[in-house]
Amino acid sequence: MKSNLFIVAAGLLLALTVQPILSGQDSKLPAVRVESTLFAPGTVTIIPPQPTAEETFTGPIALRDFIDAHPEIAWKAPEFKDGRPYSDPRTRTLPEMARQVILRREVYSLEFAFKPLRQIYADVPQPDGRMKRKLIWYMVFRVRYLGGDLRAAEDSSSNTPYGRIEAVSYKSRRFLPLIVLSNHVTGKEYLDRILPAVKDVIATREKITAPLYNTVEISSQPIKLATDPSSPGVWGLATWEDVDPEIDFFSVYVSGLTNAFKREESKDNKVTLLKKTLQLNFYRPGDTMRQTDDEIRFGIPAFSNAKEQKEILDEYGLTKRLDYQWVYR
Repeated sequence: MKSNLFIVAAGLLLALTVQPILSGQDSKLPAVRVESTLFAPGTVTIIPPQPTAEETFTGPIALRDFIDAHPEIAWKAPEFKDGRPYSDPRTRTLPEMARQVILRREVYSLEFAFKPLRQIYADVPQPDGRMKRKLIWYMVFRVRYLGGDLRAAEDSSSNTPYGRIEAVSYKSRRFLPLIVLSNHVTGKEYLDRILPAVKDVIATREKITAPLYNTVEISSQPIKLATDPSSPGVWGLATWEDVDPEIDFFSVYVSGLTNAFKREESKDNKVTLLKKTLQLNFYRPGDTMRQTDDEIRFGIPAFSNAKEQKEILDEYGLTKRLDYQWVYR
């Protein structure tokens, strides 16, 4: 009896262990971690949130539409000599200030954790009402809100463009995911599909006892502030169908983990907003036969031959090995 209790206690201690792993990351990126859970055997890879102060502002930018819509605010001769005010410098005029506007915002970021990406055969309903046996790719993931949102302080006096930054936390946040699987060889991308008939099968296989939500259902769930390292978080499921059986080098892009974005303006004044997105890199050493036996591995394969390594990195559009990175797309 005592030996059984010892085994259970040792198992619980192991299940709560969190340890860093070497992942070939850029020094500016936090290392990923792995942890074992009580309700899902295997390891869970954790990507820590990474908000930055530079993401709390955009600018300085010119409010062109405002300037064009109100030509009457311009300081022009003959009312004002050389277009200058009588006492204040020109930079204090409304048109000049409208050309140097800094837009500020709060930035939040969620923690993302995931189990190994796997495949399963399942019966999927078709438009004609019949069931079809298909190979489904899936990823079971967890999101947690750890707080620490960044925003400009009321007294934002500082030598930096974003002023003084303070950290704040709220009771909860929302996760509005868009998860895409991208084949780097062919350039084809697969959008996550909602497959209700498959979710329970995967939950049983992965031994997920907590509620498991697809990428639409999870958007309605509040991601509560987690102050305990063992907080369960909210579990979700991304599924893809009709994935190329010859796929080898690919990435999964997860957007919605943060509200950070980048503003790009072209020479013809066309503005594009790019969302900050988590890129998870994978490779699949296998072929088109018995695909469910192929192990999908997280990260980029390492080669001792420099030429071969460069060829692989070129497939991912990288210059060095990275298991994950934050990109704007």
